[in-house]
Amino acid sequence: MELFEAIKARRSIRHYKPDAIPEEKINTVLAAARWAPSWSNCQPWRFVLVQDKEKKARLAKTLAPANRALQSIKEAPMVIVLCAKLGCSGFIGGKSIPDKAELWYMFDVALAMQNLTLMAHSLGLGTVHIGWFNPQEVAQILNIPDGVTVVEMTPLGYPAEKGRAPSRRELAELVFYESYSHGTLNR
Repeated sequence: MELFEAIKARRSIRHYKPDAIPEEKINTVLAAARWAPSWSNCQPWRFVLVQDKEKKARLAKTLAPANRALQSIKEAPMVIVLCAKLGCSGFIGGKSIPDKAELWYMFDVALAMQNLTLMAHSLGLGTVHIGWFNPQEVAQILNIPDGVTVVEMTPLGYPAEKGRAPSRRELAELVFYESYSHGTLNR
């Protein structure tokens, strides 16, 4: 699958078939995530793979009741919980960089997640970014150690539905030249 096609065609999948995912595909998805860039190549991401139905049901209970992905956690054959090792992204020589150390790990984990979701899509698997949940409860369920924080979850499985493409703003609304106040692609 050509990269730009994959970027444009990937969709948030909220309903999954119960079919098991071959280990080779799981490893390929995780390898793609592992190759994401990170701050000073610190690779802070950690992945917890959850297949146990009871544990997935407990994870689902950590989502806000209005979260449209709640059922996805239960349906998908696997849930990947992305975590970040704290204290490396946004740090150089053990010292934090002002305005970077607090949340830079979010960028790094997001880059890994983007690789993961695109690779999953290219292999015929579906995902959906889930961030509206109680990370402390997830950490407790999964025995996440101190110094590691839960950032995001995604179900992983074969789509039981076809995702719809949302509209996108025109580039002229998003791109600015020289300063924010002088934006237009037509210059």
